[in-house]
Amino acid sequence: MKTFLITGVSSGLGRAFAEGALDAGHTVVGTVRKEADLAAFEALAPGRAHGRLLDVTDDEAVFQVINDAESTVGPLDVVIANAGYGLEGVFEETPMAAVRAQFETNVFGAAATLKAALPQMRARRSGHLMAVTSMGGLMAVPGMSAYCGSKFALEGMLESLRKEVAGFGIHVTAIEPGSFRTEWAGRSMTRAERSIPDYDELFEPIRAARLKASGNQLGNPRKAAEALLHILDVPEPPAHLVLGSDALRLIRQAREAVDDDIRAWEALSRTTDFPDGAQITSN
Repeated sequence: MKTFLITGVSSGLGRAFAEGALDAGHTVVGTVRKEADLAAFEALAPGRAHGRLLDVTDDEAVFQVINDAESTVGPLDVVIANAGYGLEGVFEETPMAAVRAQFETNVFGAAATLKAALPQMRARRSGHLMAVTSMGGLMAVPGMSAYCGSKFALEGMLESLRKEVAGFGIHVTAIEPGSFRTEWAGRSMTRAERSIPDYDELFEPIRAARLKASGNQLGNPRKAAEALLHILDVPEPPAHLVLGSDALRLIRQAREAVDDDIRAWEALSRTTDFPDGAQITSN
């Protein structure tokens, strides 16, 4: 059995991942934002569900919680940086303060969580670091620029981290869900105020469709948890775990569009080299 630390277990996919791990007999340290959610989480599996209050934007608190979990619950085998939220809004209309707050939670909160767990995992030469990005970390849609930007940033961070720690026996996986039947698009979504009529024709149908679909999304959170637990038992877990057929379809379309641009403009791209320049490599 393994010991997990999962941030943001009061609801959504974080709750589903925690419940799936507990149902399988694992131990879970789960973080929540509100005191009222602590007892409810620990009641899921008394003695194996350990709740902790945490705001992931407080770097010092993140390190304290993870160090405390290591010393009082046990060595962490799996750490899942799940805490995050969606920010909906047209780029021009979204206040900079809202953009910064989005990155504070979705990027820097995840970074602090993974950094705090690394020293102990590196010393043990084992462990699995995960972060919930989104299909919006590999593709983008209108009206979600700050959210997709934060998830693209997290994807790049995880990709580099994976290459840095592979030699220490530590696995790194980006979890990329599509639309799941949670409150993400409902009460959990932060929405920027509308102010520019020029965007009405594009954005209003998108916002209305997202609200209408909330509660009827394609993805089953319990099955997402089963998929996550499955990759823990394979010798070489994936660097990317895409969850949902909608995510598969949309990510493939986005990657094909990038490939099309690369092919179409390859000749121009090559014109910018020095003829005797050094070629960088990627491991």
